[in-house]
Amino acid sequence: MVVPRHWREREHRYRLVATKCKICGRIYFPPRSVCPNCGRKSIGNMEKLQLSGNGTVYTYTIVHSGMNAFKLQKPYILAIIELEEGPRVTGQIVDAEPNEVYIGMPVRMVFRRIRQEGASGIIHYGYKFAPR
Repeated sequence: MVVPRHWREREHRYRLVATKCKICGRIYFPPRSVCPNCGRKSIGNMEKLQLSGNGTVYTYTIVHSGMNAFKLQKPYILAIIELEEGPRVTGQIVDAEPNEVYIGMPVRMVFRRIRQEGASGIIHYGYKFAPR
């Protein structure tokens, strides 16, 4: 990842900042500059919105074999979270065992380490979800 892209994506990767269309009220995460519902008339009518990070598990899966970057975390839980404000986001469930997770489970966003590039490389942080 190049540095400019990293800084451009910082708000929605680290703080769950979305956009809301002032015309129709729909909320989008990740942020959009144009509302797919309203089209061109939404240009200049999209406002930033800080999402609460609270939501419920919409669906989930347990990953038993995944990328090498996550080999020490296996098995891990990957879920689609329906946030209180409406958008659905994909995120890892932490601080819970696979047999404890269920559809409808209340969760909250937490800020955690995602991965590290090599033994002494850059550490990437981002959001995950923990039981409430």
